[in-house]
Amino acid sequence: MTAPDSTGEPGLLPDLPGLDPAWSRTVTVADATGAKHTWHVLDNGVPDPVGTLLCVHGNPTWSYLWRRLVAAAPPGWRVVAPDQLGMGFSERLAGPRPLAQRIADLGDLTAALGLTGPVVTVGHDWGGVISLGWALAHRAELRGVVLANTAVAMPEGDWGPLLIRAADAPGVRAAVTVGTPVFVRATTALSRPPLPADVRRAFAAPYRTAARRRSVGDFVADIPFSPGHPSRAAQEAVAEAIRGLDVPALLLWGPRDPVFGERYLADLRERLPQAQLHRYAGASHLLPEDAPQYARAVAQWVADLDRTPAPARPAGDGGRRLWSALEERAADDAVAVAEVGGAAVSWSALARRVRDLAAGLAAAGVRPGDRVALLVEPSADLTATVYAVWRAGAVVVVADKGLGLRGMRRALRGAGVRHVVGSRAGLAAARVMGLPGSRIAAGRAGVGLGAAHTLEDLEARGRSAPVPAEPPVDDDCAVLFTSGATGPAKGVVYTHRQAAAQLELVRATYGLTSGDRFVAAFAPFAILGPALGIGSAVPDVDVTAPGSLTAPALADAAAAVDATVVFASPAALRRVAATAGDLSAAQRTALGRVRLLMSAGAPVPAALLRSLRDVLPDADAHTPYGMTEALPVTDVSLAGIEAAGDGEGVCVGAPLPGVTVRVSPLSPDGAADGPLTDAPGVTGEVCVSAAHVKDRYDALWALERAASRDPGFHRTGDVGHLDAEGRLWVEGRLQHVVTTAGGVVTPVGVEQRVERLEGVAAAAAVGVGPAGAQVVVVVVVPSGRRRRRRTGLADAGLADAVRAAAGVEVAAVLTTARLPVDVRHQSKVDRAEVARRAARFLAGARP
Repeated sequence: MTAPDSTGEPGLLPDLPGLDPAWSRTVTVADATGAKHTWHVLDNGVPDPVGTLLCVHGNPTWSYLWRRLVAAAPPGWRVVAPDQLGMGFSERLAGPRPLAQRIADLGDLTAALGLTGPVVTVGHDWGGVISLGWALAHRAELRGVVLANTAVAMPEGDWGPLLIRAADAPGVRAAVTVGTPVFVRATTALSRPPLPADVRRAFAAPYRTAARRRSVGDFVADIPFSPGHPSRAAQEAVAEAIRGLDVPALLLWGPRDPVFGERYLADLRERLPQAQLHRYAGASHLLPEDAPQYARAVAQWVADLDRTPAPARPAGDGGRRLWSALEERAADDAVAVAEVGGAAVSWSALARRVRDLAAGLAAAGVRPGDRVALLVEPSADLTATVYAVWRAGAVVVVADKGLGLRGMRRALRGAGVRHVVGSRAGLAAARVMGLPGSRIAAGRAGVGLGAAHTLEDLEARGRSAPVPAEPPVDDDCAVLFTSGATGPAKGVVYTHRQAAAQLELVRATYGLTSGDRFVAAFAPFAILGPALGIGSAVPDVDVTAPGSLTAPALADAAAAVDATVVFASPAALRRVAATAGDLSAAQRTALGRVRLLMSAGAPVPAALLRSLRDVLPDADAHTPYGMTEALPVTDVSLAGIEAAGDGEGVCVGAPLPGVTVRVSPLSPDGAADGPLTDAPGVTGEVCVSAAHVKDRYDALWALERAASRDPGFHRTGDVGHLDAEGRLWVEGRLQHVVTTAGGVVTPVGVEQRVERLEGVAAAAAVGVGPAGAQVVVVVVVPSGRRRRRRTGLADAGLADAVRAAAGVEVAAVLTTARLPVDVRHQSKVDRAEVARRAARFLAGARP
């Protein structure tokens, strides 16, 4: 293949990783002045295409950036990725090329290539504004736009990306962008994880000499930082004109980008409100390198452009609102929310406070649709604030502090919060995390941390302000982040209609009435008490450590509201059972009034539920199955678990009324790609359809597209099967399926059989080795003897017993002191981490 060398004459393009020589070509094109220039282009050469992807790189990359997209082109689509003039292996220029000229150049090239519509433009870095300029000039051919880590304008008060301004500083630009390869090499050094050395060399290949880097410096000089810059008018014209682009748009973003930060993404979303967004956690500036799966996402998005919309999912009636029970009990002086060791708030006081806070929030500038981060410990303040935010039409954003500051920062910044309500500790954390938006203090102690208002002030202000109009039932009401137990925490969006449908299903399933009172050792469920019309209390427990809940603490919370219902995670219940001996007679009496025990978040062993009979003697134990995206899906009682007996996985019961469960069968390579079925005994990914399933994943278009690819269904990521009685058995997570040479192995059944062995406290079954040729390794936590502190080989007797019980071929049996679990529930085993540790040990690394 040939491409211009430094003189502009054809020369041999070096052999580069991932680049098919058949894609490379050169084109000579005349510009508006008649001058001819030779372009280097990657082109998959599809004849008579159904459409074309026009990919425009930025500075100092070249068309190599798009090699994966060329390879992943949707069927029938042509992909054209030029090296901009002076860049890559295109002809070198005698002088600078301003923005308007570069847009015109691109138009000259596409005309010479005979490129006609439909066209989807794809732009990265400073190629973003150039691709948009082309799009605006070719509206008749335009079908859509895709942008990755770019900017089209500098938001008000912004001085431009710091790293680029530094490179443009007097006396610096010539040295770092032209005289040396610093700028070129620094760009690829931004990638996370670091790029392979051969890929870094490929990006640098066109820029080996100062002569070949001249346009790199010219590109930096053409960034219109100041109002009087020659390219400022062209840049502002594009920025304003794209507000009128009525074509589909997709934004792909690396949130760790030190060049184009969150403010540039926010600006793009404001100008292109129709845009779908996917944030690739961990990716930096060179998103096409850091998140190579982007190419499949773009191909899917393009293929969907002409796709018939999916039929609507089942919908709740939308009759009740999240605050309906508050209004119905506005004259009731019974306890609505109790703080253990603190004050109790009546229904009438809570209803009045929510009304006044909602009005105060609106008067202070909280608008419908605004996202409000809640950094308040479980309390009456938190409960009132949640309902006030809902009543004001805003959206609550909840990220578990168990994610840690880093995880919470990623989640909350990615959610686009505009306001933060926090305790003193919460506002201090917001400052450390650099969260945007106004501050509202829950208590006077937070005023010194940038709070413009306190909840008390807003409540007083709201007494004389009008109550906001009720938000439409299909508006967003919440963004709830998952625990991060199976990957980066994901924001799950619910509308008012979906949240109300969830509450109605919970109410009907468990026969909840206004006579019930609720204790939840898991804060999000405690917040739902007022929506269900039942009084609630949160026990004295560290919400990041559910295993810290003791039986006396649970009893004190139950006594505070005369509780009839308890919800707690398996980890919390294990601790409750272990500390039952510390209960006083009065505390036992309080727990004796509980009629219903619910536990979810991870598989709940029947033995654990039985052990709680001494603590909660009259409680009917139930384990609803679901996830942040849909809860509940099924339900099973202790009696139901015992009736089901042993099986391959955990029996979680039959689907609830209005819920449809199907499975997508697994292929030999572990992919869930079979058609949905309810046939008994077929193992596959669990798929759910119901009125209360989440609306979408927030800022995760590609994930949402994959999870909802079956019309009307949400793919849960869990693997299981339905039995002949219609009960669902969960066998593990899709990413934890072991793909052996003999077929797939799901982990839960293996673990259950091993854990029945005497001397085994816990077990994890994982796959080690390459996909398709993995072997099963079982890691055991021994009981009844001194545990090995580090990972090691099991003794021969234990290893033989495990192999005999497992039911599958086991390559190795290891022991360890404890298995890594998630933070939120302290119950979900992190099998990916177990597999990493096992692989390292078996490879000879120090444990």
